[in-house]
Amino acid sequence: MDIEQRQAELIEHFVKQASANKGSSLVPIIVEATSNPLLFAFSEILAVPNVAELQGTEHSVYLNLLRLFAQGTWSDYKSSAGSLPPLAADQILKLKQLTVLTLAETSKVLPYDHLMEELDVTNVRELEDFLINECMYSGIVRGKLGQYRRCFEVVFAAGRDLRPGQLGSMIHTLTNWLATSDNLLLTIQEKIKWADTMSEVDKKHKKEVEERVEEVKKTVSMKQVIASRFRECIYFLALSWNMFVDGLTYIVAEATHCKQADLDFRGHEEIYAEPGGVMDFEEDRIRPKRRRHPLH
Repeated sequence: MDIEQRQAELIEHFVKQASANKGSSLVPIIVEATSNPLLFAFSEILAVPNVAELQGTEHSVYLNLLRLFAQGTWSDYKSSAGSLPPLAADQILKLKQLTVLTLAETSKVLPYDHLMEELDVTNVRELEDFLINECMYSGIVRGKLGQYRRCFEVVFAAGRDLRPGQLGSMIHTLTNWLATSDNLLLTIQEKIKWADTMSEVDKKHKKEVEERVEEVKKTVSMKQVIASRFRECIYFLALSWNMFVDGLTYIVAEATHCKQADLDFRGHEEIYAEPGGVMDFEEDRIRPKRRRHPLH
């Protein structure tokens, strides 16, 4: 069973017992409550009218004893032991446990020397055994023993009943905490707003970058197309030039051949046109013929 639930049940039990008894009948109930190893809160029992009526009676010392367990420490008991009933071993153990809780309220690092003084412990081994077996195992505190630093580092400590005047201090502390929380909340909201703004800026920048990348891709693609067309043009120009050169070469060759043929033809004309050359047909026809005399 959870320790808080068990304690709540014990408080309810003792409140019923105190409400049903008066005077001297309340003494054993108070002794039992202050000796119970699982009960660490007593303000509800103090608030019972029958218990408050012990004030000013012969049993008022037990009312003071109950107040001591609700709000005091082992040192408080030692300083006023003469006006209080003697304590049993269970009650001494309980009051020392409550003393550790009170010390943990003011500091989360408790020096061994201070603890030994407050608890009347003579050596470190006895102190550590008490902290482990009677405090941590019972669930009222959690922490770490620092043998090298000689201190007890408190991680968690159960709360005690409020002392007179402590309520105002607690309200003040909670008010400051609330104001700090409000300021922190405003700061967080501003950070969230700033983060949203930066997110929008990042999205806009990302969009611009993507658009720029697309433009660059299009430009690169266009350049590739132009380069491809340019290479095709160069190819066709080179091909046309080669064809032109081949055609021109052919024309020059033919022209050279024709010129040579013409020169050859003109040479033959000059040969046949010379006076000492071949006789013309008409000239031969009108030229008188010699008659040869037959030989005898």
